[in-house]
Amino acid sequence: MKRPEAVTLKGKPLTLVGPELKAGDKAPDFEMVDQTLSAVNLADTSGRPRLFSVVPSLDTPVCDAQTKRFNDAAAQLEGLDIYTISMDLPFAQKRWCSSFGVDRIKMLSDHKAGSFGGAYGTLIDELRIESRAIFVIDANDVIQHVEYVGEVSEAPNYDAALEAAQKVLA
Repeated sequence: MKRPEAVTLKGKPLTLVGPELKAGDKAPDFEMVDQTLSAVNLADTSGRPRLFSVVPSLDTPVCDAQTKRFNDAAAQLEGLDIYTISMDLPFAQKRWCSSFGVDRIKMLSDHKAGSFGGAYGTLIDELRIESRAIFVIDANDVIQHVEYVGEVSEAPNYDAALEAAQKVLA
């Protein structure tokens, strides 16, 4: 799915930093931290199919719903690693997961350098948060599905993302 000409937040245009990725592209490297503050890069996630669910902040209703939806889906998608990526601090991610019993997905924080956002074209320049997006990546680090959500306050197409995830598992 093509990245929208302009990503908006409640109708206000925003600038995305980084390239527009497409299905068939090699997944770019990144460096983020997990909830233990350990560095995580693309190679650390490789070897299995993955779904990267990118959200602006877990403390907003759509991001909350998106993360819970993929946590629930993880139970039916054995062999798929699902990651939620945000600029939230690892401590906030851990607190949020604990509060809502989210325990099937992995949380990664891009707060230090915006490395993922810059490499995947999801970093919002004006706000220094991530734009909403979904990336499904196969075990060989090739992107199989991309969705850049045009309006940050709207949910992604869950069905399309989960269908793409099932295809990489087949």
